[in-house]
Amino acid sequence: MKTLVIAAHPNMEQSRINKRFMEEIKKHSEVTVHELYREYPDEKLDVQREQQLLLDHDRIVLQFPFYWYSTPSLLKKWQDEVLSFGWAYGPNGDKLNGKEIIIATSTGGPEHSYVAGGYNKYSMSELLKPLQAMSNLVGAKYLIPYVFHKAMMVTDEEVEGGAKAYVEHVLSTKLSNY
Repeated sequence: MKTLVIAAHPNMEQSRINKRFMEEIKKHSEVTVHELYREYPDEKLDVQREQQLLLDHDRIVLQFPFYWYSTPSLLKKWQDEVLSFGWAYGPNGDKLNGKEIIIATSTGGPEHSYVAGGYNKYSMSELLKPLQAMSNLVGAKYLIPYVFHKAMMVTDEEVEGGAKAYVEHVLSTKLSNY
């Protein structure tokens, strides 16, 4: 299975978590890592190239830090432009039907703050619903997300363990029950 990791971090070089996860997943030959902010510093997307990358892969991983309960802005722009009407959804918009999508994200807060009634009031499952809805709209299979919590407070050992768990998850996860 060919896997495409679309890594969207506005400052990957300064990232402790996403950078390490990306380094670890790059060790696998069946994985293509595509860094949006590095590829498009001017944020002008090559839509045809992006669509071709999606067509060339079976599993698509959207890897990003969780910003304001959503994705970084370039990943949102990528969704708006690349997953276009007539290509990804709508009449003849079936190019992603049957592909698999995994969300891989990191949060600054601890896991217990992302539960119903917790500090953020909602679970990660609830907060990721727009991305699951996107997956449904384009006919893709939404796989169980990978969430790494408390990114600002973890030890180096926890980062290493998280990187290994991330790779294992991305390469072996099954359909979501969300």
